[in-house]
Amino acid sequence: MAKVRLGFVGVGNMGQAAHLVQYASLADDSEVVALAELREDLGRKVATRWGVPAVYRDHRDMLAKEKLDGIVAIQPFHLHGAALKEVLAAGVPVLVEKPIGRSIAMGETLAAAADASGAKLYIAYHKRSDPAAIQARQLITQWQQANTYGKMKLVRMSMPPGDWIASGFWHLLKAEAAYPKIAADAPEYADKVADDKYLWFVNYYIHQINLMRFLLGEDYVIKYADPACVVLAGNATSGVTIVLEMASYSTSIDWQEEALVTFEKAWLKLRLFSPLTINRAGELTAYEDAGNGVQPRETRFVQPHLHAMRNQAMQFIKAIRGEATTLCTPRDAIADMKSARQFIDLLLAAK
Repeated sequence: MAKVRLGFVGVGNMGQAAHLVQYASLADDSEVVALAELREDLGRKVATRWGVPAVYRDHRDMLAKEKLDGIVAIQPFHLHGAALKEVLAAGVPVLVEKPIGRSIAMGETLAAAADASGAKLYIAYHKRSDPAAIQARQLITQWQQANTYGKMKLVRMSMPPGDWIASGFWHLLKAEAAYPKIAADAPEYADKVADDKYLWFVNYYIHQINLMRFLLGEDYVIKYADPACVVLAGNATSGVTIVLEMASYSTSIDWQEEALVTFEKAWLKLRLFSPLTINRAGELTAYEDAGNGVQPRETRFVQPHLHAMRNQAMQFIKAIRGEATTLCTPRDAIADMKSARQFIDLLLAAK
């Protein structure tokens, strides 16, 4: 099978550490043939380090001169509107960093641009690509279809602030020039205090908002926002209770993110490691109690030596080839933004 030809738009910290390194090491399946980076010195250095043959100052030049099968566009989400509509116009699959935009309106604009060009747009919620999370979703589906353990009752997630980098930036090339000034996308809230709170929530917890929806397999509504911003709660479409525990405590050199999914007679526990951890998937444990004299059992599943960021890259290559993946689509990503809005609106109403 021919290698897919990839172009990169943006090779800053996350562009290098979370994305480029993955595709550069998947040489049997992909080839990074070009990159565009506004900081020209950084673009040249990164291209030299990773053997990328063509370097451009901006995405327009790259799109005009290169024949690409897919594009990885990694820039701060508040700048998505500055380039992504033109990137999507190329009509090839595009992977962008989370969230889909600075606001719900920008998310809908980008989704419409993808529809108009026929491009497939995917948002890089890498936790959906963690092998343990994928297996958890599969088990949830099996239990629901078999109805062996009754109805799903609860999805509870916990993510206290911690060391998300896990020394993952130590090897990065740095830019000598400052990032050029670009007009940011319009905010979600006109009031700056409200919008700053919204940006805080999106920056820190949009991954969990998305993963909650992935595990549920359905949408949900946030109905309670703790004024201290420690807990939020709500219900899924089917009635399942959802809870997100946020900054109840913090860790300095650890990452303690967990999800608990309960049924009437069973549960799943998912532990995820820091986003830039390499060669380590999450951990998944299941407890099953069918009753009727059957001995309950607890199973700890063994995962491959495959981290979420790498599997996300592998899944994007599959998506380019038209194969099914667990990558996040615009519909789910816009739902995440709406959930963030629900949370902030509840906080504002409580004042």
